[in-house]
Amino acid sequence: MHEFRPGLEFDVIALERYLDRHLEGFSGSLIVRQFAGGQSNPTYQLCDSSGRPCWVLRRKPPGVLLPSAHAIEREFKVLQALASHTRLPVAQVCLLCEDSAVIGTPFFVMDFVDGRIFWDPTLPEVGVTERRTMFESMVSVLADLHEVDYRKIGLQDYGRPEQYVARQITRWSKQYASDSQTAGRVEIMERLIEWLPRHIPADEPAATLVHGDYRIDNMMFDRDSSRVIAVLDWELSTLGNPIADFAYHLMMYRLRSAVIPGLAGADLESLGLPEEKEYVRWYCSRRKMSEIPHLDFYLAFCMFRLAGIFHGIRGRVSRGTAASAVARRYADEVESMAALAWAQAIEAEKTI
Repeated sequence: MHEFRPGLEFDVIALERYLDRHLEGFSGSLIVRQFAGGQSNPTYQLCDSSGRPCWVLRRKPPGVLLPSAHAIEREFKVLQALASHTRLPVAQVCLLCEDSAVIGTPFFVMDFVDGRIFWDPTLPEVGVTERRTMFESMVSVLADLHEVDYRKIGLQDYGRPEQYVARQITRWSKQYASDSQTAGRVEIMERLIEWLPRHIPADEPAATLVHGDYRIDNMMFDRDSSRVIAVLDWELSTLGNPIADFAYHLMMYRLRSAVIPGLAGADLESLGLPEEKEYVRWYCSRRKMSEIPHLDFYLAFCMFRLAGIFHGIRGRVSRGTAASAVARRYADEVESMAALAWAQAIEAEKTI
């Protein structure tokens, strides 16, 4: 009756006992179904005995984990703050359990949100007229996130606001080095690790709350409209550079990958989708900006960061802690993503 991927099972009876004591409105038994997504933190749908979805559980994966990785406690904190103090579309969190004795790793539970999730930004599942408004909703939500006063919602200690890009380069460079024993060395990654710190723009914008992984498959759309109703997967959120956060999202226009579908080479006009420059203007308009300086550099940085994420997944595959059946496909993308980042770095040098 329960659906788990191999190696990611847990004691459902133990969870039921815990929820019976700590989750308001819970009674009876659960049917647990693991979602296909969740590369880093395994995610499960919790249904009542009739099969009706009621909650979602997100947990740390089992096994040896890198320091500060899989920080579900941070996800819980940011979701709680945003749901309580803003109108941004996020799920309501219910409880956080940091006791690994319950199901083997810490976890949190949030309300189930019924909506649509799409993996391909060309949106083949919807009509041409709907696609443009869905893109408008996506970029508006991200711009609104970057306008949130993180101090007023209690997230002033959620990260270090200064030198975000430099710290991110250092972080992913160190993680690359740490993973290299199991994931192997990649020459272009090491070239980027040398190039990026020397080309960081001096005029970084003021820090905001950033999502860190704002992709179309990390948001949920309303079933009856084009509106984003929930932004998912906040594990990489922190205080940081909003332009870098936007550039990471904008990468969809530059990607053409089997594992992360993108818009490179697509006929955007026939698809009813905005061109990249128009999408950038939408973001700027929402944030009352005239332009985005150094966008090429930030795209190169974000591509490097994504290559680092893929390299980390390759390391988890090697260590046996990868949380998804498609993890090996992500692991295979390290070299191609690093090459794309280096090509973007060369392009950025023309405007630096």
